[in-house]
This record gives sequence, structure tokens and C-alpha cells, in this order.
Amino acid sequence: MNSVFRLFAYTAVLLAMSMPAHAQGNGTKGSMALNTVVIDPGHGGKDAGSISKDKKTYEKNIALDVSKRLAQKISAAYPEMAVLMTRSNDTFVELENRALFANKAGADLFICVHVNSVDNTRANGYSIHCLGQSRVKGNDLYSKNLDLVKRENSVILLEDGYETTYQGFDPNDPQSSIIFNLMQNAHLGNSLAFAEDVATAMSNGPIRNNRGVSQDPFWVLWRTAMPSVLIEIGFLSNQEDLAIMRTEEGRDQIAGNIFKAFCTFKSRYDGSITPGDSSSANAGVQEKPAPSVQEPVKQEPPKTAAPAKQTVKYGVQVLVTSKEMDLKDPFFCGYTPTHIKAGKYNKYVIGVTTSQAEAKKTFQKVQKSFPDAFIIKITE
Repeated sequence: MNSVFRLFAYTAVLLAMSMPAHAQGNGTKGSMALNTVVIDPGHGGKDAGSISKDKKTYEKNIALDVSKRLAQKISAAYPEMAVLMTRSNDTFVELENRALFANKAGADLFICVHVNSVDNTRANGYSIHCLGQSRVKGNDLYSKNLDLVKRENSVILLEDGYETTYQGFDPNDPQSSIIFNLMQNAHLGNSLAFAEDVATAMSNGPIRNNRGVSQDPFWVLWRTAMPSVLIEIGFLSNQEDLAIMRTEEGRDQIAGNIFKAFCTFKSRYDGSITPGDSSSANAGVQEKPAPSVQEPVKQEPPKTAAPAKQTVKYGVQVLVTSKEMDLKDPFFCGYTPTHIKAGKYNKYVIGVTTSQAEAKKTFQKVQKSFPDAFIIKITE
């Protein structure tokens, strides 16, 4: 490892140790409220991003349009929230400044919107990415999404003085990925949770091929001090995806489904009520009262056995990961968590109880060691 790269790695460790108070959590109620979201439309200005084969559609324009629609939907549903964008027009914004913008704004969630493109025109669908190294055995950082990661990080090379700003980081050099292993992402659990919400919501949209959630070393996600995801909403290189993204209706549906995921995540994150009965399409629409009619006398249906009553429990979730961990792992700071399997992910929950009040007391203690923890409801 050369001396410049050593300096870069050392800087990463210092950044991890000096993460701002907002990122670390302060044990107060406010630290668990989702008050500010930053939406980051990929590329812009001199950086067009991916370009369609006929040269008529640019990634930067699709990303901006979908991001604006998403921002408008969130603002309309949650007027008390601060909804910010790293760019609102066709301007070039450095990767470094996108992350710094979110950090300075004290954002509670960071959403990057991008469009994919590959040589294989049959590849289609959407994917969601969080920061980190793949936990699949035998699958290193660059083995699955090499071209995507290199392309999204390569915008660095368009920046003036990038050699100084990024201290020797080369987006085309796999060795540079070592930097992402030096800083533990304290917000990985919530990042993965939101990513899964997006994957689920978008499966009902116009582009339905779910390519899944993965962990990858994107610079813009690494520098943010809050839960962060990067969404590739479709492929410009695929004619079916492209046709959908070229229509206003298609882009609005995509933004609408990301908005639904946001509502789901916010409700779980801070206990807020999902607006419009969890449907943006019905938000603000008042139903006309049904006309008054005399209903015929109905016969009582035969009684059937009552369904088994579900047991509701509560606990403090401290980690979501694709890796199954030893319950005595030092990561859990002496607590013995309950392991809950959720699809391909593993949830680790401390203090499972039938009392919501007890769960809140446990949360106050656990949050000191796990700033990103939150209370969940468990139905059995």
C-alpha cells in the first residue's frame, strides 16, 4: 500500500472516531425522530451519467425528475419535515459535497436516485444498494457489482483537484475498496431495513424485476452519517425499462413507490402515522358518504371457531445483517439478543417482552451502546 493510500486510510479511521453527535445519537427522544430527509439525484451538469443507445435520454435527467416527484410527495404528506435535495436543476455536484450537504443538514435519511446501464440489453429491473462489503461467502466487494460501483464512483475523475480532495482514492483500483472496511457503518441496520422497504414497494411498480438489495462500496454512501441507500430504478440500456422511464406516468409511479417505502420506514423508525392510509394515491381524497338506505334484516351466520389469538411482543432491534452471528459476539456489548430470521436477513433484538413500557425502558439503556437501535413489534 503506497504512502498516499496509507494517509487516506488513516483519515478514514479519524473520520470514524470523530463522527458528529447527530450520527452517534445522544440518547434523547429527538434522536429517534425522522425529521430531515435528503434526496440526491445522481449525476448532473457536465456529468450525464448513463445515456440511452439512441442518445436521447440521460440518466441525470431521469434521476432529477424522479427525485423531484419523490420530494413533492414527502413534503405534501409530512409538511413538518425538512425535505432537501442535493441539486434541484441540471448542475454538477461533487460526490464529496453531496455527502457533506446531508451531514451539515443533520439528515436522518439519505436517498440517492440513479439509473443503471450495461452492455447486455436484456438486463432489466431495479436494485437497491447500501454501504459495505458483501457478506456472501466467496463474494468480495467487487465481484458482483464491479462495473456499477466503478461507474458511480468514477464521477470523482470529473472533479477539479480530485487528487487532493480524495487523497489518492482511485475508483478504478479494487485496492482502494479497502478504505470502506476501515469505517464501520453504524447505520447499516436501518439502511438495510429501508432498502428492503424500497425493494418491496417497487415490486408493485411499472418496473417489477427486483434485482435485490446488496452492500457495495459507494463513496457517496460511505461519507454520510445517517441511514443511506442508493436506488438504481431501472436500466437505460433495456428498451422496456427505458420506455417506462421516458413516460411521465412511469416516473411518477416509480417515485410513488419509493414514497410508500419511505412512509413504511418512517412509521417504523419513529412511530409516526402513515399518511393517506399508507396509500399516496388516496391521500387527501374524501369519500362521499353512502346514501342512507334501510337495510334488510340479515340472518346471523353460523358461529365458527375464533382464530387463534396472536401474541404481540416488543423488543429493541440493534442489528440487521445477512450474516448469522454468535449471540455471545462482543458486538452485542454483553447483551444476549434474540435472533429473528427475516427472509435472507437476520435481526437481533434485545429485551423481548410483552410490555411496551418495559421495551421503552430497555431502549433507554440499550441506545447508549447502540445509537441506531429502535423498538420493534413482534407478532407470533
